[in-house]
Amino acid sequence: MYRARQEELLQLTQHIDQMGIATDNTSAGFTLPPAVLKPEVKLLLKNMSGMHSATGLNPPIMLRLPSSFHFLPHLLDDPSSLRLGYLMSKGRTGVSVVLGIPTVRREKQSYLMETLQNLVEGMNSEEADDAVLVVFIAETDVEYVLQIAKEVELRFPSQVESGLIEVVAPSPSYYPNLDKLRITLGDSRERVRWRSKQNLDFAFLMSYSQPKGTFYVQLEDDILAKPYYITEMKKFAIEKTARKEPWFVLDFCQLGFIGKMFKSAELPWLIQFFQMFYNDKPVDWLLDHLISTKICNWEKNNDFCKKDKAKMWLHYKPSLFQHIGTHSSLKGKVQKLKDKQFGKVALYFPHNNPEAQVMSNIKCYKQYTLEKAYLGNTFFWGLLPQPGDQLVFKFTNPIVIKRFFFRSGNAEHPSDKFYNTTVEILPVEPNQYSNTLNVTNDGFIIVGKFDVVGIAEGSPDESIGRVSTLRLHVHSESDNWAILSEIHIQDDSTR
Repeated sequence: MYRARQEELLQLTQHIDQMGIATDNTSAGFTLPPAVLKPEVKLLLKNMSGMHSATGLNPPIMLRLPSSFHFLPHLLDDPSSLRLGYLMSKGRTGVSVVLGIPTVRREKQSYLMETLQNLVEGMNSEEADDAVLVVFIAETDVEYVLQIAKEVELRFPSQVESGLIEVVAPSPSYYPNLDKLRITLGDSRERVRWRSKQNLDFAFLMSYSQPKGTFYVQLEDDILAKPYYITEMKKFAIEKTARKEPWFVLDFCQLGFIGKMFKSAELPWLIQFFQMFYNDKPVDWLLDHLISTKICNWEKNNDFCKKDKAKMWLHYKPSLFQHIGTHSSLKGKVQKLKDKQFGKVALYFPHNNPEAQVMSNIKCYKQYTLEKAYLGNTFFWGLLPQPGDQLVFKFTNPIVIKRFFFRSGNAEHPSDKFYNTTVEILPVEPNQYSNTLNVTNDGFIIVGKFDVVGIAEGSPDESIGRVSTLRLHVHSESDNWAILSEIHIQDDSTR
């Protein structure tokens, strides 16, 4: 913050200096403070009296260094080009870790909400108080920006209120005409447009995030994180810094630009580099080029360069982040990139459930049956649920349900969830509840429903007593298949 104020003061001083310079390069009512000269210099000036060269010390002319406007001249066309187009923020600053999450409109499937859910669930309260998740909506369609911001707030109200999650979007004039970019690297026009915009997106997000915390981590909107990832990253960064290791990047994922940590104080190097060469190379290439430029001795062979770069680009193993998306933000590109160092991801969560007969009129995919899912051997994967479809669990002996928990979707298919689906139970003695509880026409009591995250959980009223059947009842058509990755029904025998 002090450094930023210094820069602003210097810029103001330069501006005042320029205002005070007359066209003949002489002072016009404004003079700089006289320099303190050594006696021998004063004597030399005295001997130069009357010469033009004697008047050249401390002239009121300041150098004007290159800025973003030189590399992105289109920004000068609109005074609001660097003004935020949208901001939802509580102004949290002074944290240890800022995580930047750029997101764009995808043609097929968005993973943003599932990514945010995973990142939030992977933090404990102490970590959540010392971090900021900055969602950068890299779009200029105001309606779309508002739609995503609203969805984020509805899904994560407490995290938005606390300042953990922020949403930001650029001004429409931040981007140049992306249809008039130079074709480089022999790429298609569409790919040049995509990677050039990505460079500008990263530069914007880093510029906004830089003053908020000590470290900045670049993520994507289709990733999965290991629990307590914040603590692990902080420990690694502090350890390397304490040892005075000259690192520039700490790499917590082996894929692309995911999980790359930088010191916030050094982000301007990257920001400026991305702006200078945004039309020339992909963002991950530019990062590699910057480090090579800083560290490599071109008079030595490539082995020395690799060795020196390894000192500045440190890898953490095993990886803390995994890529889960299949559909790239580049139109038509399908990518199944996985970080092998991340390890296996749990796709289902087994439990010992009460003995029951299970059935469903939703057709299962391959071996992913409801019976196997109930026994904890795999997950249930059903094809396109329709209104009226049911998953039924008929208990061998009626039970008193203490608690139920159903999780839909999984790490590899986060959008394959149950939507608009209720949890319903059939009591052994149903008649007495028809006036006080929400009862269906066939006598089932509605005790819960799947939320926007894809989870249904609850504890039925104890007065209901023993239950013979529990079912999941679908009420609307789904655009996706549906996965049930966790089934946990606890009865009186569960401790």
